[in-house]
Amino acid sequence: MMQCLKLGALCRTTASTQMNVQSSRSHAIFTIHLCQVRICASDNHEGETDNRVSNGNSELDEYETLTAKFHFVDLAGSERLKRTGATGDRAKEAISINCGLLALGNVISALGDRSKRSSHVPYRDSKLTRLLQDSLGGNRSGKYSVTFFRTYHLHCGPAELLVVRSVV
Repeated sequence: MMQCLKLGALCRTTASTQMNVQSSRSHAIFTIHLCQVRICASDNHEGETDNRVSNGNSELDEYETLTAKFHFVDLAGSERLKRTGATGDRAKEAISINCGLLALGNVISALGDRSKRSSHVPYRDSKLTRLLQDSLGGNRSGKYSVTFFRTYHLHCGPAELLVVRSVV
């Protein structure tokens, strides 16, 4: 698992901007899928549950599958082209980063607004939200942990920070 994480980190593009010497130029998602299959003893002929532990050899055994998915997401920071001085490829990357963040914010906003929840949630607006769709909404329960680096003040103003705090 650590090999996969290291390989992904090595493949991730970073570049220098006026704001950071080394700036990630994309979002990163590391997903772990867990699947547990348990054998459940089947009912006996009288309809009563057999209390014995099944050895898995009976054709009457039933299986219960539990699945879990863990997403570890590193979102690239929002960038203002005026502040970063980005041009060319850096500007295109910044626009892509900002579009992904905007789409994620729109999905979270739609899910949080009860009046919009039953209508359209814009998961298809970005690759990021499509990849996270089943964990953000639907019939699954999710737990979220959000961490901000202390350098946030370099990337956004107080008004933008308040928007981030209110959404999270």
